[in-house]
Amino acid sequence: MAGLTASTVRSAEVPKPAWPEPSARKLPRWRGFNLLEKFTHRAGGNPPFRELDFEWMAGWGFDFARLPLSYRCWTDPADWRALREPELKHIDEAVELGRRHGVHVNLNFHRAPGYCVNPPAEPLDLWKDAEALDACAHHWAAFAKRYRGIPNARLSFDLLNEPKDLPEADYVRVVTRLVEAIRAEDPQRLIIADGLRWGRQPVPGLIPLGLGQSTRGYDPMRVSHHGASRVNGQDWPEPSWPLRLREGDVWDRDRLRREIIEPWKKLERQGVGVHVGEWGAFNKTPHRVALAWMKDYLSLWQETGWGWALWNFRGSFGVLDSGRTDVDYEDWQGHKLDRAMLEMLRQG
Repeated sequence: MAGLTASTVRSAEVPKPAWPEPSARKLPRWRGFNLLEKFTHRAGGNPPFRELDFEWMAGWGFDFARLPLSYRCWTDPADWRALREPELKHIDEAVELGRRHGVHVNLNFHRAPGYCVNPPAEPLDLWKDAEALDACAHHWAAFAKRYRGIPNARLSFDLLNEPKDLPEADYVRVVTRLVEAIRAEDPQRLIIADGLRWGRQPVPGLIPLGLGQSTRGYDPMRVSHHGASRVNGQDWPEPSWPLRLREGDVWDRDRLRREIIEPWKKLERQGVGVHVGEWGAFNKTPHRVALAWMKDYLSLWQETGWGWALWNFRGSFGVLDSGRTDVDYEDWQGHKLDRAMLEMLRQG
């Protein structure tokens, strides 16, 4: 199946957009979830995205699905520049599901040729090796061509998930190349770039490129990632909220505003739209603590007018099948629904 066309999207079935046509200078207050079907490559192939996820999200009042993608899902192992059509069709279907249910779809390279925040390490380094950057630009150009003409109200690109703590000039160089590759195929595509330091640090050097930027809502990690094996070497005591680390060292709503929100507000005042691409609390964080912490973040984002995407929808950070031991779950069509978290998110 070829990529979706503008004529498909403009059909009579298209729901009226929930938000005005977005711009990189002012992103809509999209609210939703990360969907993980292509997050990591699975032996034997990855499953398609689920229509029920889109249906339930939309029915609960959400309008944004971020799709963190691994390029290994659609790449021929013998040639990382060759794209495999069956897996790409699943992404086509997700874009169509977004159209059908009025949910904006944001495509993100979570694992790009040459970089991923998670192990295993890539064989080449996107920030240093021309071959890796050429391959990454090739993939983004193919996506831009495939989805050319689909309105930005329905589709955006998020270039690279959580670039590490590297010199800003190196990041700007790589992003510039990827933006050029995309705009050569689709000059009007809405493009978003994650902040540096794993999405935490605004990047003023990207302002001339006309991009939105994506931040995170994971701080403090002692709350968001309590008990998560991915945090190397952590042996933290059970957290509270506010979180008192030592005398005079307290994380609370005011500190979130000062240290997490204000640097991004400064960027926003320079004409850059901001969205929170990931946030949430792992299922080992006590539920009452997670909800109190999440409520403060949500209230701050309401003040700023920023949207957000919870990591994830189904799974250890999500509202469905999270595996928490301290939640009185509601049965939802065979799934375990965290109703308290869901209702708080709906209000946020």
